[in-house]
Amino acid sequence: MKFKSLVIAAAIAIMTSLSPVAPIAAMAPIAPVAAQEAPKAPAAAPAEPEATPYGIENMWKEGNLVSRSILIVLVIMSAGSWYIFFTKWIDQQRILGQAQTVEKKFWTSASLNEGVEKLPKNSMFRGIAEAGLKASTGGTSLVGLNDWIGMTLTRQLEDANARIQGGIAFLGSVGSVSPFVGLLGTVMGILNALIGIGVAGQASIDKVAGPVGEALIMTAIGLMVAVPAVLCYNYLVRRNKIITEKLRAFAGDLQAYLISRSK
Repeated sequence: MKFKSLVIAAAIAIMTSLSPVAPIAAMAPIAPVAAQEAPKAPAAAPAEPEATPYGIENMWKEGNLVSRSILIVLVIMSAGSWYIFFTKWIDQQRILGQAQTVEKKFWTSASLNEGVEKLPKNSMFRGIAEAGLKASTGGTSLVGLNDWIGMTLTRQLEDANARIQGGIAFLGSVGSVSPFVGLLGTVMGILNALIGIGVAGQASIDKVAGPVGEALIMTAIGLMVAVPAVLCYNYLVRRNKIITEKLRAFAGDLQAYLISRSK
């Protein structure tokens, strides 16, 4: 009897040890699915380009009175050159157009007076024709009629040449002088670089780059002013030669006509 009690107690103990135990994870509360992602940081704004400390704007701000004066002189030279070029080119176009009018209307007129009236009032050709017509009415006691007509037309040609040549000498002067004005700016830039080295006590690149860059810019500006001035000068002079030849040919034909008519 005692043995049966022990067997029953052992069986109960074995069955108790084999009973299922709820896992701890199942008894624990359900955790959140996932933590929300942190908000993304805003994108950085694009960096603005830094202004170069070696440009023309910086040269004007940091330059001394001499460098600014040189820059102003070069700008005035350039503006004056382009103004003279365009004004003289317009005048030359007008005179060349008047030359075509002379060929089409003046020499096809019935009389000299009628031909003069067909020419524009501001025409150089009309001024020469009116002077020759007036001289053909009579000479002086010292000069014969033929010589008087020739002298009058020559004076008119000289006046016309002086008018068409006006202002062109400025282009030649700018073309000759502006490189040396830019060279003066170059010398001042190098001088400022040497002064910066002397003050700093050492030849560092930051002390030299600014003044040397200013010197190179001055040289470039001087050349940019000089080269167009020289080209414009040669172009206008070549066209003035064409106009002068047309005026001289017209005066010669008019003189021959007036002399033949006076005989």
